[in-house]
Amino acid sequence: MIIIAATNRPDVLDPAILRPGRFDRRINVPRPDLGGRVGILAVHTKKVPLAGDVDLEIIARGSPGFSGADLENLVNEAALLAARLDKDEVSMNDFEMAKDKVLMGSERRSMVINEEEKKRTAWHEAGHTVTGYLLPHHDPVHKVSIIPRGPALGVTMSLPKEDRLGYSKDWASDRIAMALGGRIAEELVLGDITTGAADDFRQATNLARSMVTEWGMSERLGPLAYLEREESFLPFMPGPRRGEYSEKTAREIDEEVHRIIMEQYNRVTSLLKSNQSKLENMAKALLERETLDAAEIIAVMEDRELPEKKQVVIPSYAEKQRRGKEKRKGALFTPRPREVPSGS
Repeated sequence: MIIIAATNRPDVLDPAILRPGRFDRRINVPRPDLGGRVGILAVHTKKVPLAGDVDLEIIARGSPGFSGADLENLVNEAALLAARLDKDEVSMNDFEMAKDKVLMGSERRSMVINEEEKKRTAWHEAGHTVTGYLLPHHDPVHKVSIIPRGPALGVTMSLPKEDRLGYSKDWASDRIAMALGGRIAEELVLGDITTGAADDFRQATNLARSMVTEWGMSERLGPLAYLEREESFLPFMPGPRRGEYSEKTAREIDEEVHRIIMEQYNRVTSLLKSNQSKLENMAKALLERETLDAAEIIAVMEDRELPEKKQVVIPSYAEKQRRGKEKRKGALFTPRPREVPSGS
C-alpha cells in the first residue's frame, strides 16, 4: 500500500511521521514554468471556444508565478467576461482583462472618490510608474490604474520578462526604490503626505530586511544569515520567534535596513525631480484614461500621443434579453438536416 499526502508547510511536520517506512519520500512540486503553464492552459481551454487571436504562449508568458489553480481561475474569469459581453468566443482581450482582475483585484467603480483624492492617487501611481520605468533593473511596468481595486485606491503592476529563479542585489534595490516612488511623488508635487503609502513601506522594509538577514547583501553585516527560531514546548508547533543573534547585532540590522531604505529614498527623490515633466504627463494621462497599459505608458514616457483606446461596452440586461430572443428566433427557423433511418 502506498500513501500520498501533500502540505504547504513541511517545516512544521512532526519528525516522527518522516522516519523511514513512513512518509520517507519528499517530492517538491514548484510552480509551473513557461512550458508547464502553456500545457495547463491547453487543458483548461479544451472545452472553451477560443477566438482566432488567442495565443496560449503569450498568455503563459504574461503570467509568471501563476499556479495551476491560478491559471484555471484565469480561464474561468475570461470565459465569464466573454459571457457578460454576450460573445460566442473568448478573445485575447478577455484574457487580458481577466488577468488584471486576478492580479490586481476586482474594480470598485461604485466607490465614490472626490476629485482631490483622485488627483492624489494619480500622482501617487504616476510616481510608481515613472520610477519603475526609469530604473534599469526593475521589471517592466505592465499596467497602472487609479480605479479602486480591493483595498487599494490605485494599482501599479509590473511583470518580469521571463521566469525569475533568483534575485540580484540591483533588482532588490530597484524594487525598494519603486515602492517608495508613490510617496515621494506626493511629497514633491503636493507638499503633503498621507497614509496611502503604508503598504509600500511595508513591502520595502521587508525586502530590505531580507537583503540584510537572509541574502547576505549587506557589506556591513557580511554574507551571513541572521535567522530567527520559533520557540515552543512541542518541536513541530510554531511558537514565538526569537533572533539567534545578540542585541548589538539586532541594532546593527535595524540601522542597516534604515540605511538601505533612505539610500533608495534619496535616489528616487533625485530621479523624480529631474523627470518632473514626465511625472506630470503620466498623472494627466491617468486622470484622463484612469488605466494605462504598457504601450500607453511607453508613449507617455517618450512624449508621444497616446494610442487609441479600445472601449469595452458591457450590454445592459435589456440588451442581453433582446439578443437572446433574436438568437432563439434564428435557431427556430434555421433548417436542420433530417436524419434518415439506416436501411431505408
